[in-house]
Amino acid sequence: MKYVIDTKKRPIYLQLYKLIRDDIIAENYPYNTKLPSKRCLAEETGVSTITVEHAYSLLCEEGYVESRERSGFVVVFRKDDGFATTSEQHTESFNHKTQHSSPNFPLSVFSKTMRKVISEHGDLLLEKSPNYGCIELRETIKHYLARNRGIQVDVEQVIIGSGSEYLYSLIVELLGRNLTYAIESPSYKKIEQVYRANEIACDSLPLTICGIDSKALAKTKADVLHTTPYRSYPSGVTATASKLHEYIRWSAQHNRYIIEDDYESEFSVSTKPTETLFSLSDNDNVIYLNTFSKTISPSLRIGYMVLPKHLLKEFDKRLGFYSCTVPTFMQYVLTELIDNGDFERHINRVRRNKRKELSIQK
Repeated sequence: MKYVIDTKKRPIYLQLYKLIRDDIIAENYPYNTKLPSKRCLAEETGVSTITVEHAYSLLCEEGYVESRERSGFVVVFRKDDGFATTSEQHTESFNHKTQHSSPNFPLSVFSKTMRKVISEHGDLLLEKSPNYGCIELRETIKHYLARNRGIQVDVEQVIIGSGSEYLYSLIVELLGRNLTYAIESPSYKKIEQVYRANEIACDSLPLTICGIDSKALAKTKADVLHTTPYRSYPSGVTATASKLHEYIRWSAQHNRYIIEDDYESEFSVSTKPTETLFSLSDNDNVIYLNTFSKTISPSLRIGYMVLPKHLLKEFDKRLGFYSCTVPTFMQYVLTELIDNGDFERHINRVRRNKRKELSIQK
């Protein structure tokens, strides 16, 4: 493969990663074939072997390839099914639970930001928020998603709400109560509780170490798949690249939808943002959802969802009258935290500490 790398555009390793990833997805590198050696690819592209190694490491982290002793880097992504089959395991179930740590956002930074917002915005903070959320926060989240999650959307697609449970209920109102929702098993308990409370039929799909079991997914009659691709709680399972594409293929049939619950993905120790179903899919049928409960504090009660474009008119028609459930003051505080860089500095600090912990463990 002849790859053209723009050495003036940074970072170089991400350019190379994306080029190889796209070739793997297009099956230019079929399943179980070897990638070029680091030395050969470095000579071909005019970059260092360290750059190639970094790109290959990202491909390994996301389940596109794996490093095999005496064989180099081998493609484990298969487009024709849902398994990222490795040489050791692929359909085993797990029997462990993961504990999610709660890194603290600096209280001094938070209180300083609150004082600044009160000083600069004054009486504006006493006004009622627009129903979809303050435009300033929605714009900020739009740019944050483009910058950190590879999600390119219009500000109209971003809806603010007070936490995930509230947003789950809005989605039910939007899509309708006559649909069946598939959820991971095990999954965060409140997901099923909210759907059951809304009288929604749920189908529990067992998890393997790669993600939702393929046979269960193929068999379900569900119309909506609710998934937490990154470190699903309480299992800690992260869906592989092959599994993500399987979810997308499943959703492309029969006008189905995916609810992508991206909880805690900001704290991934990967050197690049984890891939999202929203950014990978071309079907305009993924509802992306996240909160600031983990990244700042559960007491903040601010979440948001990003709607597919084709649902915007229906949302406005059916739910546009709902008042925003997040106080204007807290929306401006969060806007300031993201805009001034304090939020992302906190994220980066936590990720660096996690990497150090992992390196010590090794």
